[in-house]
Amino acid sequence: MTETTTAADFVPSFVRGDWWTPAPGAWATPIRDTSTGEEIALVPSEGLPIAAAVDHARGAGRERLGELTIHQRALRLKELALHLNERKAELYELSQRNGATKGDCFFDVDGGIGVLFTMSSKARRELPNSNVVIDGALEPLSKDGSFSGEHIYTRIPGIAVEINAFNFPVWGMLEKFAPAFIAGVPSIVKPATPTSNITAACVRLIVESGILPDGALQLIAGSARDLLDHLDYRDMVAFTGSKRTADALRRHPNVQEGGVRFTAEADSLNAAILGPDVTTEAPEFAAFVRAVVTEMQVKAGQKCTAIRRVIVPHALVEPVIEAVSARLREKVRVGDPRAEGITMGALASFDQLADVRAAVDSLVEAGGRVAYGSTDWPDATAGAFIEPVVLRWDDNRAEALHATEAFGPVTSVLGYDTPQEAAELAALGAGSLVATVCTFDMEVAGTIGRAIAGHHGRIHLLNRENARTSTGHGSPMPHLVHGGPGRAGGGEELGGVRGILHCMQRTAVQGTPDLLTAVTGVWHRGAAQRRVGAPEFGGAPEGEGGAAHPFRKALDALRIGDAFVSPLRRVRAEDIAEFARTTGDVFYAHTEPAAAEANPFFPGIVAHGYLLVSWAAGEFVAPGRSAVLANYGLEHLRFLTPVAVDDSLRVELTAKRITPRETDDYGEVVWDAVLYNQHDEMVATYDVLTLVGKREEQSLGGGE
Repeated sequence: MTETTTAADFVPSFVRGDWWTPAPGAWATPIRDTSTGEEIALVPSEGLPIAAAVDHARGAGRERLGELTIHQRALRLKELALHLNERKAELYELSQRNGATKGDCFFDVDGGIGVLFTMSSKARRELPNSNVVIDGALEPLSKDGSFSGEHIYTRIPGIAVEINAFNFPVWGMLEKFAPAFIAGVPSIVKPATPTSNITAACVRLIVESGILPDGALQLIAGSARDLLDHLDYRDMVAFTGSKRTADALRRHPNVQEGGVRFTAEADSLNAAILGPDVTTEAPEFAAFVRAVVTEMQVKAGQKCTAIRRVIVPHALVEPVIEAVSARLREKVRVGDPRAEGITMGALASFDQLADVRAAVDSLVEAGGRVAYGSTDWPDATAGAFIEPVVLRWDDNRAEALHATEAFGPVTSVLGYDTPQEAAELAALGAGSLVATVCTFDMEVAGTIGRAIAGHHGRIHLLNRENARTSTGHGSPMPHLVHGGPGRAGGGEELGGVRGILHCMQRTAVQGTPDLLTAVTGVWHRGAAQRRVGAPEFGGAPEGEGGAAHPFRKALDALRIGDAFVSPLRRVRAEDIAEFARTTGDVFYAHTEPAAAEANPFFPGIVAHGYLLVSWAAGEFVAPGRSAVLANYGLEHLRFLTPVAVDDSLRVELTAKRITPRETDDYGEVVWDAVLYNQHDEMVATYDVLTLVGKREEQSLGGGE
């Protein structure tokens, strides 16, 4: 740490809607170009108004985000992704000064932007355009339907503090920020010191876009030792970094006693297991070696998902070491990533270099033997460079092997005798983010996969059929959860919509159908309806008092609870026979009286379920052209009561959920459909999915 005389080179923080740097002379930590040693920025160590930043997030940030719906926030993320995509060259340049090759930059910068695109898309496809998300089915709590319960998600009442590691200064920030923003929760980002200048540059690009509401994102560059002091049960902390730091944060009183939600994604000793069926000539062998070398090379092995333990049959230990070493010699060129032909850059800091060297030394002292590479570098003053290192182990259960992580381009190769032993060795890591199982034997894949699943957050199954299409062992995808048990932190991030829900509170709500409808904005069966249709079932004739068939209403007129009720229609034997003949569905319950009567579920010949659904559509679809543009499916279809010859059928159709699309002139309407027989018994229930124009003028009228 050094004392400075100028604020010009400080990495700035962004708090309360403005940029902040300390006064000249403040204590700071230098950031150096890891290839040349040149000082490129200073990270301040004191003076930041952290309490004010927290207050701003809780005030302006929450208020502004609460004015937007989930879909509106998701669209802003897409807009932000497009903005960053056009300006990422600056982030590439800064990252190269931190030892990142162009390939490393792609993983970090483009990977982070990709998270924004994916989260935006999934939120708009899978979540409602509101701020309440229903979780699961309704739970009836009374016989007459007057009292029910269900679960909902709403945004947590506080803020998200996101503490990130040095290895992914862009992706690490954006993969936490994106789900919090969609959920409507303001973020305060705290990057790791060695790469905080890159994160700050990304935040500056975001701020310059003007896309985010005030208070939605703030940045703390530098020390934030008292940050957790200002949090309480309303807030959450998402941490990525070392297990040691995660454990220290967990011991904070506001986490242990104050209810702050804390999740961690920590370092882990991930494994790659080669199946006993694989020979050196098999395609799986080459795919496995490529995976191991890739994980050593990308980001110079500075990935929490990198392969630290290579677990192979005893007979293949030497062939794997030879093949990995040969590929390292062929593919890896260490040096300044700005130089032509370099494929692996320096480590992220000189402190990191010292840590990796110390870890390798301790592994060697514990029994590991260097089979390839060295921790020495010809010019020790030039940069934070290190060669890839492969260690060989005779004792496959040595404690240090499964407990010491060299967070760099270092991996260990160890042998096993049986698939069960391979799984046991992987589990000795005491909880990992990811493991690869490479095999073409389905039984081996099943045995090992099931055995290690409880010890890992993700399992990457690799063979000849997906070797070219796999996204890789060490690439967390925004669609799937990222995290792991035990040493890996016990937390969970990403996972598509799951990641968004992590930033929300699940609450059980109980009440009448009308009360549940009022809270959720989704119609519940038994709640108030505005009926048109058959008067004998409570429907008002169309046109009377302005009553209109719901299918004639555009979204600007349609309301949840708008309903259509049809008259009864009798089912004739000839209707069933004709449907069987024209469709080819000649199942005996519809065509053979004796066989149908012998079936314990049917009273004799019964109508096809799909005949009844087709008839229902014929009853509720409004004639002529209307604001309904298309029917795009059915959901949750259940046939409850058989319909026999001479039974009668009617349908009730109610607008259940209305989701306007932010970018189109139409929205989605989910209709609750119930078929009843002449005894008012439920025959079938399902949801009808339609696309409906937004405005009345888009309706094309009542006839051709």
